[in-house]
Amino acid sequence: MRPRIRDASDKLRPNRDDDHGEAKFHRKHLPPLRTMFGRWRKWTVLVAAIWIQASTGTNFDFSAYSSHLKSVLGISQVRLNYLAVASDLGKAFGWSSGIALGYFPLSVVLFAAAAMGFVGYGVQWLVITNIITLPYSLVFLCCLLAGLSICWFNTACFILCIRHFPNNRALALSLTVSFNGISAALYSLAFNAINPLSSNLYLLLNSLVPLVVSFAALYPVLAKPSLDPTPDSESRRHDSHVFTILNVLAVMTSFHLLLSSSSTSSARLNFLGAIILLVFPLCAPVIVYARDYFLPVINHRLNHDNSGYVMLNVDELKSQKAFVSSNTGYEHMGTAKEGYIVRLGDEHSFRLLISRLEFWLYYIAYFCGGTIGLVYSNNLGQIAQSLGQNSTILVTIYSSFSFFGRLLSAAPDFMHKRFRLTRSGWFAIALLPTPIAFILLAVSSSQQTVLQTATALIGLSSGFIFAAAVSITSDLFGPNSVGVNHNILITNIPIGSLLYGYVAASIYESNASPEITLIVSDSIVCIGRDCYFKTFVFWGCLSILGVVSSLLLYIRTKPVYHRLEQEQVSITTSYKDLDPL
Repeated sequence: MRPRIRDASDKLRPNRDDDHGEAKFHRKHLPPLRTMFGRWRKWTVLVAAIWIQASTGTNFDFSAYSSHLKSVLGISQVRLNYLAVASDLGKAFGWSSGIALGYFPLSVVLFAAAAMGFVGYGVQWLVITNIITLPYSLVFLCCLLAGLSICWFNTACFILCIRHFPNNRALALSLTVSFNGISAALYSLAFNAINPLSSNLYLLLNSLVPLVVSFAALYPVLAKPSLDPTPDSESRRHDSHVFTILNVLAVMTSFHLLLSSSSTSSARLNFLGAIILLVFPLCAPVIVYARDYFLPVINHRLNHDNSGYVMLNVDELKSQKAFVSSNTGYEHMGTAKEGYIVRLGDEHSFRLLISRLEFWLYYIAYFCGGTIGLVYSNNLGQIAQSLGQNSTILVTIYSSFSFFGRLLSAAPDFMHKRFRLTRSGWFAIALLPTPIAFILLAVSSSQQTVLQTATALIGLSSGFIFAAAVSITSDLFGPNSVGVNHNILITNIPIGSLLYGYVAASIYESNASPEITLIVSDSIVCIGRDCYFKTFVFWGCLSILGVVSSLLLYIRTKPVYHRLEQEQVSITTSYKDLDPL
C-alpha cells in the first residue's frame, strides 16, 4: 500500500492566533545541505546541456561567411549550395552517435563530437584564410564532418536530459533545444566584439568554442546525481519553479542578443552580458530555495493557486500507466500482447512507421515547413548581398526568433489547461508564418523592414518546428523508438537542402544578367530583386502545401491525444484509489 503523499497545505500550515484569529505562516525548514547540493548538481547537468546547445548550432551561421568562402574557392552558387547540403547531410548519419553510445561513455561521445567540429571547421578556416589550399572535394568532406559533429552534440544533450529529468524530459528537451537557435546570434555578437571586419572569424569560433565548452561541461556530464524515480509533490513544485525561472532567463537572453545586434553601445559589453546570462541559470535552484524560505506566505499562496498544475508528459504517463496496472490489477488498452494491433501512440518499428499515413503527412509538413526555413537561412548571405543588406543583422534576427519559436514549443505543456490544443495542432499553427513571410518577400523584398520582418517570421516558425518535432514523434510513434524514428523523419532535411538549394541557386545564376553580374573566377554574384523573386514564390507555394498537410495531420491525430488525456485522468483516479487516506 502506497503511503499518502502530503499536499502543499501539509508543508506549510497556518496557525490561528487566539486573540486576533489571523493565520501566521512559519518558514519551512530548508532541506539538508547534502540534499540541496544533490539537487543543484542535477540542474548543473541541464545548464551544461544549455551551454553545449548554445555553442553548437554552428550550421545557422553558414550564411555569414558563405559569400567569402564562395569567393576564396572561386565556385558557383550551385557548388556553394552543395557545401550547405554537406553540412545538412551530416544529420543523415546521426544514428551513428546512438551506436557509439552503446560502446562508449557519454563523455567520450561528447569529445568525439568536439573533435569532429574542431577538424571540420578548423580546416575550412585554414582554407578561407589562404593558409592552405584544398580541392573542393575535401572542403565538402570537412562540411560533412562539421555537420555530423552537430548531430553527435545533440544526441549527447538529449541523453543528458532524458537521464537526469525522466519526469520532465519534454520541458528539459524543449529548453535545451531552444538554445541551439541562438548560436548564430551569439557568434555574431562575439564576431562584432573581436573583429567585425573578418568574416572568416566565424569558422574559427565554430571550431574552438564547442571544444572549450565541452571541457567546461565535463564535470556536470561526469557527475551522477541521485535521482528520485517517484518525486514527491514538493520536489515537483521545486522543479516547476526552476523551469519557469530558466525559461524567463532564456527569453531575457534572446532579447539581449536581438537588441545587441542593433545597439550602438560597446559590442564587448554586450557580449559580456550574454555570457553572464548564460552562466546565471546555475543560480536558479538557489533562488527557489531562498524564495521558499524567506517568503513563506507568498510561496503558500502560489502553491495553493497552482495546485492544479501537474508537470506530466506523455513519456511519464506511459511509465505511470504501467505502475498503476501492476498495483491495481487493471490492464489498460495498449498493453503489448499476442495479436495486439499497434495504434498511434504505441511503439512503432521502422516498417510500421513508413506504412502510416500520419507519418507521411508529418514528413511532408516538416519537409515543406521547417526544412524550407533552414534552407532560407543558408541562403541569407546571398539574399542580403543581392538586396544590398547587412547579412549579420539578418542572421541575428533569424537566430533570435528561431530561439523564440523553440521556446514556444513548450506551450502545449504550460498552457494545456487553458488551450486544449494538441501538439499537432500547435504544429499546424506554427507553420502559418512561413507562407505569409514568402508572400511578403515576393511582393516587396527590396525594403529593409519587409526583409527583416519576413526573416523573423520564418525563424519563429522553423524554430518551433525543430523543437516540437521530437515530442510529436514521441507522442505519435512511441517514446522508446524516438531516437530511430526521429532520425528517419529528419532525413527530409538533407533532401530538402539539396532540392530547394539547387532550385534557388539555378534561379540565382539564371537571373544574373551581364548588367548586374560580377564574375570572380567561376563565382557569379547576382545583384537585384530578381535574383530570388521566383525562389520566394516557389518556396511560398510549397509552404502552403506544408500547412495543408499539417492540418490533415491534426485532424487525424486529435483522437490520439484525446485518448492519452483520458488515460491520464484514469491514472490520477487510480492513484487516489491507492491512497487509503
